[in-house]
Amino acid sequence: NEGTEFQRDGSQFDQLFKDSDSLHIGQMRVDVLHTPGHTPACLTYVVGDAAFVGDTLFMPDFGTARCDFPGGSAETLYASIQKILALPDDTRIFVGHDYKAPGRDEFAWETSVGEQKAFNIHVGAGKPAEDFVSMRTARDSTLAMPRLIIPSLQVNMRAGQMPPPEDNGVSYLKVPVNGI
Repeated sequence: NEGTEFQRDGSQFDQLFKDSDSLHIGQMRVDVLHTPGHTPACLTYVVGDAAFVGDTLFMPDFGTARCDFPGGSAETLYASIQKILALPDDTRIFVGHDYKAPGRDEFAWETSVGEQKAFNIHVGAGKPAEDFVSMRTARDSTLAMPRLIIPSLQVNMRAGQMPPPEDNGVSYLKVPVNGI
């Protein structure tokens, strides 16, 4: 649904960040870590003693992000997670969302590098890359695509804007009828 006019150079966005970039929000310095794997564009933002990891890591009892989205890679995700785990153990980690693992009654959003290293069910306790890649690949092959992935991609790639209107003046989110 991108059409021939769609620019594939990132010009839809106000600012594109790359690994090791920094920015300021008021007096706060924000350091950027490129942490792909879930998707190629994933970033982690480090602000003081806090890291905002998006969907790269979840709470330790739930593990890590799936890697079967377009451009995702279990090998790449493992390397990205190692980058995050190289931060000081007391660095607070804020996850993008929580699935409330079985046995836990409350939603959670904050953990730490030390807790992830010790307890993450997918990468904690020094689990080797080969084991992670094998587990992640097998598990991801059983997952259905998220219900809203097709419309989400069409809006995300346009920096939150809807596709341009068609000849009738209406903007459409298109869904393939013969599979993906």
